[in-house]
Amino acid sequence: MPAGVPISLDRINRELWRRQQGYGRGGRMKIETDRVEVVAGVRHSQTIGSPIALIIRNSDWQNWTAALPVEDGEGAEDKKKPVRRPRPGHADLAGCIKYNFHDARYILERASARETTARVAVGAIAKAFLAEFNISVLSHVVAVGPVTLKREVTWEEIVELSKRDKVLLGCVDAETERQMKEVVDEVYRTGDTAGGVFEVVVHGAPPGLGSHRTWDSRLDGRFAQAIVSIQAVKGVEVGRAAQGAASFGSSVQDTIHYDRTTRHFLRGANRAGGIEGGMTNGEDIVIRGLLKPISTLRRPLESVDLLTREPSSAAYERSDVCVVPAAGVIGEAMAAIVLAQAFLEKFGGDSLGETRRNFEGYMEQVKNF
Repeated sequence: MPAGVPISLDRINRELWRRQQGYGRGGRMKIETDRVEVVAGVRHSQTIGSPIALIIRNSDWQNWTAALPVEDGEGAEDKKKPVRRPRPGHADLAGCIKYNFHDARYILERASARETTARVAVGAIAKAFLAEFNISVLSHVVAVGPVTLKREVTWEEIVELSKRDKVLLGCVDAETERQMKEVVDEVYRTGDTAGGVFEVVVHGAPPGLGSHRTWDSRLDGRFAQAIVSIQAVKGVEVGRAAQGAASFGSSVQDTIHYDRTTRHFLRGANRAGGIEGGMTNGEDIVIRGLLKPISTLRRPLESVDLLTREPSSAAYERSDVCVVPAAGVIGEAMAAIVLAQAFLEKFGGDSLGETRRNFEGYMEQVKNF
């Protein structure tokens, strides 16, 4: 991160708060009130060019110090809380086989989505950097279970949604959100869980970030990896990919136009989601994450005991029933991190002023193209 980027602890903490919201969240959200501590890299509310180090404390850890001591013999045997009935859909069994454990506790704690708290804090810093260049990253929910938002959404609606101090299910349409809540109420009642789809929108990105040159520099591929790395996300869509796959080419491509007044190239639509050939094209970047239902059910699924190999109900750990709005906030963070990396790859700079000069020079080139 270049030196000179303004950093606000309140804004980072606001992002952490947003991650914890949403109808369907579990008991962990009642234990943790996430607040960030910056211990390196920021002084007098600005980055100083050195690595930034953040601490977010887990209040729940005090309940686990006896069960998970660092040194052998420190904890009482009766306080150990082994997990020997792996949960379908989780990292439990694959991780135990990989590391030769017969206790999934060591796997599930690291695999937990609690880890995404740090991603959101880092994403808030990436957002602060991008904001210096009038680039914004926000999200909204387009589906919970079978209920899907049927209309297009404006950027202004997403901005207003982000300002709310009470988050239900993160949908801009009140009637659709009410139907989504009914889905969550039903899975609460039956001991089940619900997945859904969130959409991340990047507004204001310039054309030319990313590259067509190599497979690993294509920005859509980098976004896809970042989004699918979020726990429970099993698929990603850039633009209207699924719709396009079922259509003919003549109705899918975004036609190109030129406005002589503003001297800008324009697209007739944005089905590509702001990325063509692995590069940003100046339109809004639109990415969707497809989130499976959370794997931990209060009505446990079939499993097998790791020691006896006998059939058994899967273990139950405290869990959510629907996390789609929170996943959207995490998706924002991941998109912001990827975009900030691509931005600095193109424009560089040890200080914000140097980066800005490089950016402004490039934008003058774009303007005069």
